[in-house]
Amino acid sequence: MLKKLAVMSTIALSAATGMAQSTNFEKVRELGGIEEYKLKTNGLTVLLKEDHSAPVVTVMITYNVGSRNEVTGTTGSTHLLEHLMFKGTTNFNKAKGNDITDVLQNLGAQMNATTWLDRTNYYENLPSEHMDLAVEIEADRMKNLLLRDEDRKPEMTVVRNEFERGENSPFSALSKAITQSAIVAHPYHHSTIGWRSDIENVSIESLREFYETFYWPDNATLSIIGDFKKAEAFASIENHFGAITKSTNPIPQVYTEEPAQEGQRRVMVKRSGQLGVVGMSFRSPQGTHEDAYALTILSDILSSGKSSRLYKRIVDEGLGTNAFSSYYMLKDPYLFSVYSFLAPGSKHEDVEAKIFEEIEEIKANGVSQEEVTRAINQNLASDAFQRDGAFSIASNLNEWIAMGDWTYYVTFSENLKKVTPADVQRVAKTYLNEDQSTVGYFIPTKGASGMGRGGRASYMDEFDVQQFEKPGISFYNNPAINGEESAASVAPKTNIAKTVKFKKVNGIQVYTKEMGVNDVVTIRGSFPAGDAFSPSENSMVADITAGLLDKGTAKLDKFKIAETLENLGANLSFYTDGYLLNFSGKMLKKDVPVVVELLADQLRNPVFSSEELEKYKKQRIGSLQRTLENTNAMASITYAQTVYPSDHPNYVKSIEEQIKEVEAITVDDVKKFHAAHYGPKNMIFVATGDIDQKAIEKSLSSAFKGWKGGVSIPKSGSTPKVNETKNVDFNMEDKTSVTLYLGAPTGLSYNDKERVALYVGQYILGGNFSARLMSIVRDKEGLTYGINSFLAGDDFADGSWGISGTFSPKLLAQGETSTMRELRRFYNDGVSAEELANKKSTLTGLFKVALSTTGGMAGTIHSYISKGRDIKYLDEYVDKINALTLDEVNAAIKKYMNPDKIVMVKAGTLPKE
Repeated sequence: MLKKLAVMSTIALSAATGMAQSTNFEKVRELGGIEEYKLKTNGLTVLLKEDHSAPVVTVMITYNVGSRNEVTGTTGSTHLLEHLMFKGTTNFNKAKGNDITDVLQNLGAQMNATTWLDRTNYYENLPSEHMDLAVEIEADRMKNLLLRDEDRKPEMTVVRNEFERGENSPFSALSKAITQSAIVAHPYHHSTIGWRSDIENVSIESLREFYETFYWPDNATLSIIGDFKKAEAFASIENHFGAITKSTNPIPQVYTEEPAQEGQRRVMVKRSGQLGVVGMSFRSPQGTHEDAYALTILSDILSSGKSSRLYKRIVDEGLGTNAFSSYYMLKDPYLFSVYSFLAPGSKHEDVEAKIFEEIEEIKANGVSQEEVTRAINQNLASDAFQRDGAFSIASNLNEWIAMGDWTYYVTFSENLKKVTPADVQRVAKTYLNEDQSTVGYFIPTKGASGMGRGGRASYMDEFDVQQFEKPGISFYNNPAINGEESAASVAPKTNIAKTVKFKKVNGIQVYTKEMGVNDVVTIRGSFPAGDAFSPSENSMVADITAGLLDKGTAKLDKFKIAETLENLGANLSFYTDGYLLNFSGKMLKKDVPVVVELLADQLRNPVFSSEELEKYKKQRIGSLQRTLENTNAMASITYAQTVYPSDHPNYVKSIEEQIKEVEAITVDDVKKFHAAHYGPKNMIFVATGDIDQKAIEKSLSSAFKGWKGGVSIPKSGSTPKVNETKNVDFNMEDKTSVTLYLGAPTGLSYNDKERVALYVGQYILGGNFSARLMSIVRDKEGLTYGINSFLAGDDFADGSWGISGTFSPKLLAQGETSTMRELRRFYNDGVSAEELANKKSTLTGLFKVALSTTGGMAGTIHSYISKGRDIKYLDEYVDKINALTLDEVNAAIKKYMNPDKIVMVKAGTLPKE
C-alpha cells in the first residue's frame, strides 16, 4: 500500500490546480445537484454529486451491457465475466500481494458487483480518503483484466452453485418459466444467470471477446457520490481513465423486437414443495415510454400495502399468504407481473380468477383519486428514502442509467404526480389483457422433507419476494454478521456518543441523533416481549401477538392504519426475536407525530379480534410450511434442535409442533400475553436523521402518557456442551444445492469479555470475501458460491459459533473436506499478526460506512442499548478491538472452536452413499 503514496501525491498536486483540471471534461448538464461530464479523451460519462454529511464516498461504474446482450451459447457470460473481474488485473493481483478484494476489504470497503438484464455495475462504498484507490481499480480492470482460464474453471463452479441455489426456490423456478414463455424472441427471454450448460461450457476466448466488445469508457458511466472534492475527482479520473481509448469498433446494439402475442400462454412447474404459487405476466412498454408512470401507479394500487386491491381480495380473504405485482422500467419492453403465494387449502384456479377479477374491475370502473394519491405519496416518500446515504443514491442512479436516462432519478417523481385515475384505467385496458397474458402455476407434488423438523420462520414468503423485487445478481452475498459487530462494531477514535441525545419520556429510553440527510427519519425500538416469554405450553404466543398489532386497534381498523401510513409513504413494522418485541419505521420529518401516535396506539390498544386472529393464523401456518422448502433455514433449525435442550431459549420446536400451537392459540391467550408483557419498562426508542428532538419528545410524551407495565430479561439457563462430532442429515427432495452447517455452543453471551476476541478470530476465518473460507474454498477451489462463519444466538443467552456454506450435491463431499481442512488449520495454527491487523482495519472502515445512513446509525445505537451497553460504547469499543493481542485471539479460537467437537448438519437432496 505504500506504493500508493506516489500516485496520491500526483492526485493531490493536480487537484491543487483547482478547476483548471476540469478543462479535460465537457460539462453536459446539471440536474438535482448531480453534474454530468464527458471525459473528452474517450467519451467516459461521469456523474458527480458532493455530499459531506458523512466521511464516506461511493464509486460506482455502470457498463451498458447485461444479459440482453447475450445469445444462445453465451447466456450467463455477462455475469460470469463480472465474477472474473475480481480475479486480477495487470496492477492488482494475488501474485503482487494486492488482490482487489483484499486491498478494498482491508480498508473497510463495502464492495461488490451486480449483473442484470441491461447493465453490469461495480462499486466501492468506502471511507472517503480512499476514493482515488477505488477509481484506480475500476480503470485498471476496464482494460487490464487478466482473464485466465485457470481462473475461469473454478469460478464456473462457483457460478453454477449460484445457479443451483436459485433453482432451490419453487418461486424462482416459476418466475423464470413464466418469463421464458412470455418473451420468446428478445434476449430478455433467458435469465441473467443463464442456462446451466452455457455456464459450464463457455470458453475463455468467448469471455474475452465479450470483454473486449463491451468494456470501454464510451460504454460506461462512472458515478462518484458523497464526501469528495470535485477537483480531486477530476484529477483522479483523468489520471486513471484518461489514457484509455474509446472503443475501436461500434458497440453492438440489440435490435430484436418481440413479436405480437396471439393468445394466452400457460406454464406449470411441478416439483417437491409445500404450497402452490400463481403468477402471471403481461407484456409492457420500456421504461422511457409515457405509460411507465401510470403503470407504476397501477402496480402500487394493486399490491402496495394492506390498502391495496389484491391484499383485500386475496390475502384478507384467506386465499393467499401474500400478493404482489411489479413493473420494471427497463431499456426495452418487458413485463408487468402479478404473483400470489397460496394459503393452505387454496386452489390455483380460485386465486387466478380473483386476480383477473380485480384487473377487470379496474378496467371497467377505474380507480379512485384517493388510491392514486396514496400511490404517488408512497413513491415520493420512497424517493426521499433513496437519498439516505451515498450508496443509496448511486445504486438508484445505476438503474436509471441502465434504462437509458439518469435524469429520471430527478424527474420521475415530479412526472408521477401528473398521473390521473383515467391514466391508470387506460393503461390497465391497454396492457392487462387476458389474451396477452402468460399464466403459470407452481404445483407442489409432495413434501419438501420427510423428517418433519422445522422452525420459527425467519425464512418466510417475504424472502422470495425480496429477491424478486431486487434487481441483479451479485458477485457474492455479503455474509450476515450478527449483532453489534455488523460493521458497526469497531471504529477509529470517535466522539459520536456525545452527539447522541438521551431523555427518558414516560419511562421510555429515548435516543436521538441528528444526521445530514434531508427530511428522512428512521426509528428503531424494542422492549422485552419476545419468543422466550411465551408460555411453556405454547411457544408461538409472542409471535402471534406481535403479528396482530397492525390488524386493528380500539380506534382504528387494520385498513385505516394501513391507509394512514401509506398515504404518508411511511412504514412501520413489528416482529419478535428471542427476547424482544422490535419495531422499526421510516418516514418523512413532517410525519413523525402521526407515526408515533400510530405506534403507541398499536402497542397499547390492539383489539385482538377473533376474526383477525383466525386470518393471521392461516397466513402464519403457510409461512411455517414454506420454511421446509429452504435448505439454509432447515439446516440452522436442525442444528438448534440438535445442540440445545428443549428449555433453552435457542431451541426451536418442530414445524408440526409450531403449527399445532398456532392452531391452538385463542384470543384470550394473546390478550393475557399482551397484558403481562407489553409496557414501557425497558422500552427503547431510537430516532435518527433529520431530527426535531423536541417534537419527537412531545409526541412520545402525549402518545404514551399513562402507559404502565413491562418486564425485564431473565438470565438464560445452562450451557449445552458438544463432546464429540455429531453428523445430522436432513434430506429434502428436488434441491440442486445443499447447505452445510456446522458449529458448537460457546457458553458466551454478547457482553462476555472473551466474545470480542472470538468474534475477531472467526471473522478472520469467514467474516468476508477476503477471509480464509471464501478466499480458499470458493475463490481458489471453486466449490461454493458462498461460505461464511459467524457467532449467533448470543444476544442475551449463551450462543454458538458456526460455519455455513452451500454446495452442489456432487461437490458436497469435497466441500466438507475443504471446510474441515481449513477449520483444522485455523484451530491448530491460529491466525497471523498480519491477518489480525488487516481485519482490525477492515472493521474500522466498515464502522464509518455503516454509520453513514439513518438505518445504520439507528440500528447500531439500538443494538448497543438493547444488549445492555452504555451509549459511550460507540466510542469505547475501538479501544477494546485495538487492544486485542494475537495471543488473546488465538486462545479464544483454541478454547471454543475445536473441530473435533462440533455438530454438522447437511440439508438438501443428499447424494446417496
